[in-house]
Amino acid sequence: MKVVNGFDIDGVLNLGNGKCGIRPGPEDVIITGRSHEEEPETMVFLKRHGINNIVHFNKVPFVAKSRQQSGIHKAHTLQWLREIKGIEVEFFYEDDEIQKAEIEKACDWVKVIHVCHDFTPKENMRH
Repeated sequence: MKVVNGFDIDGVLNLGNGKCGIRPGPEDVIITGRSHEEEPETMVFLKRHGINNIVHFNKVPFVAKSRQQSGIHKAHTLQWLREIKGIEVEFFYEDDEIQKAEIEKACDWVKVIHVCHDFTPKENMRH
């Protein structure tokens, strides 16, 4: 099984105002709570900062996502990566405590690193 790290976008890779935060390694995965509807602007940000990793977007419409639902999406994606793709995420960098709790509840093999700050808002907003 391949072992990698996982990263959230907002509050981890993106610290707001176009500033890049923690950077993933070339084999790491990005699992975002951002809706698939936000993919175009998300990819512009990542490319501008030289981040070319695979991104797993939330499949729900923008208006339907919540912090808890985004955490559930991340947990399901982590499970899918492990069980179907043979990719185990050892460390996952997450700034939202609600999403962190959802990941920890469903994925006991993942060590969630809480990136704690108040640089980015946690509510549902367009980027």
